[in-house]
Amino acid sequence: MDHDSPVYLHQLPVPGEERYASLALVNTRFTVSHGPVDLLDGTKAAHLWLVRHGLLPDRVALNGRQSGRLLGLREALRALFQAREAHGIPSAQDLATLNAALAAAPATPRLAWTADGPHRCDEPDAGNPAAAALSVLAEDATELLTGSEADQLTECAAQGCARWFLRSHGARRWCTTKCGNRVRAARAYAARKAR
Repeated sequence: MDHDSPVYLHQLPVPGEERYASLALVNTRFTVSHGPVDLLDGTKAAHLWLVRHGLLPDRVALNGRQSGRLLGLREALRALFQAREAHGIPSAQDLATLNAALAAAPATPRLAWTADGPHRCDEPDAGNPAAAALSVLAEDATELLTGSEADQLTECAAQGCARWFLRSHGARRWCTTKCGNRVRAARAYAARKAR
């Protein structure tokens, strides 16, 4: 554990992050009671996040330019998620950012053989590990935006929360019970104050 980076233990994982690293990436920027938090603030933090998500070997260094590309991809994904939820069309720049990440380390089809038998797997070009990590995140986001769970992608409705999650049912509006409880407590307080 890096002693210099703050740990936000109160931030519960949101539904979908365990399956989509791109969703976890978008959720690295959020707000808590004392202000905005960016878990990718600096090259060391970005490197640590990629390593913790199994996207980059620990021994591979990340430079400032590569860290900047990760931040750019995160913001483009946030905009693409918003466009998807609003049934709108994203900016050409946001699409270009995603597509550039996809093209930076194109995947090569491979035949893998496990105990379950043969199956196809696509492996990104590993010649540039940082580009490969971005490519995997971009592919993950493409699958999320176009796959069977795309309609479940939603932004938390709690004021001040900017995290995205996959709704488990249509009525769900908050990323975690913490956000839901916060909204309900605020409503109850406002109702008491109005009386």
